[in-house]
Amino acid sequence: MQIDEVKNGAKEQRVATHSHIRSLGLRPDGTAEPVSNGFVGQEPAREAMGLVVDLIKSKRFAGKAVLLAGAPGTGKTALAYAASQELGPRVPFCPMVGSEVYSSEIKKTEVLMENFRRAIGLRVKETKEVYEGEVTEITPEETENPLGGYGKSISRVVVGLKTTKGTSQFSMDPSIYESLLKEKVSVGDVIYIESNTGTVKRVGRSDAYATEYDLETEEYVPIPKGDIMKRREVIQDVTLHDLDVANAQPQGGQDIISMMGQLMKPKKTEITDKLRKEINKVVNKYIEQGTAELVPGVLFIDEVHMLDIECFTYLNRALESTISPIVIFASNRGLCSIRGTEDNETKSPHGVPSDLLDRLLIIRTGPYTQKEIEIILDVRAKVEGIKVHPDALVYISERGVKTSLRYAIQLLTPARVLAQLQNRDEILKEDVEATGDLFLDATASVATIKAAGLTGGFLQN
Repeated sequence: MQIDEVKNGAKEQRVATHSHIRSLGLRPDGTAEPVSNGFVGQEPAREAMGLVVDLIKSKRFAGKAVLLAGAPGTGKTALAYAASQELGPRVPFCPMVGSEVYSSEIKKTEVLMENFRRAIGLRVKETKEVYEGEVTEITPEETENPLGGYGKSISRVVVGLKTTKGTSQFSMDPSIYESLLKEKVSVGDVIYIESNTGTVKRVGRSDAYATEYDLETEEYVPIPKGDIMKRREVIQDVTLHDLDVANAQPQGGQDIISMMGQLMKPKKTEITDKLRKEINKVVNKYIEQGTAELVPGVLFIDEVHMLDIECFTYLNRALESTISPIVIFASNRGLCSIRGTEDNETKSPHGVPSDLLDRLLIIRTGPYTQKEIEIILDVRAKVEGIKVHPDALVYISERGVKTSLRYAIQLLTPARVLAQLQNRDEILKEDVEATGDLFLDATASVATIKAAGLTGGFLQN
């Protein structure tokens, strides 16, 4: 039996398609840097999206929509993701694909409305008694398990909190310790604990622990002033969909007939318009009283040409609603048929009806140059921890111009595997050539089929 040493440290984060995108990469005057924050090229599209982000932040864009139009692999989804990064974590961002509306459980319009409500936030302000300060100590005290056995249970937790006025220790319930663990609180963090509910909220890291790095994921905050126990305004963020679901939970009885009735119900239940109208009334009441604030978020609908005429008609009405998010569409189609029309013969640009298209601000994304593809590949290789020889990088970028950016990026990982089989850490040009022989791109695959004269059936050797 082999026993490996467990290495301490942070868990490796999964590298996703847009892990390298951190923001739109704009200068203070709104112009785009050629290469910044993981974004390369597409300067006009980024500047246009930056203007949209500014309008969203100033709350002058609610109920409007944007269409990102361009060829596949030109950064449409990356633009939407970067816009969500610019808006920050407090603004809801709900991505979906046009084909998601075709569900066997609920109506198409219900899927759209559900995602609309997910993209609308409600910021509720409450005044509560809290314990606030920088954590100086977290000491759980254990006792023997009353049920017996070798395990021990937490009887209480001693938490030390510090403000500019002084330091104090508090003996707290064991449930507080569980909340501290869930929030990943450690010594040096600034937190607050609600006195009536015991809810723990991590505000950030104390600025006394700030480092010299220019870019970090950690947020540093100053040490709180005044007394540790105080009355403060607590802000909680929820979406309208959260409120819908919370108020639509079925309240059945405890008898066997009620329980069987719950089991026989479908997995997804539609939320009625009547319930949503009642929730909207309550939300508007809180807004008028000044205890809540509506935060229109962003609903991103990729592959919008997959929607049909029924969905487009519903979107026209939903965008005119008094409570509506900012909607960003994306499409890689030119002139194509609108689904759901008679025999699907009605054609329109991007597969969107002209009445809805007239409402949209259209942002175009263009193809990347070879130099831009080379920079993107270099950034992507660094994110995935891959070493690439400069000659190999140039060769992959040339392949990317002839085929597509996505195909060029997909060559990196298999080429690394081939390099590792040769006991090398760095990808050479020969590794990329061998990978290209193993995996065809879309253009080469189509050419092979056309050369074989096949429009269907199986491809013979």
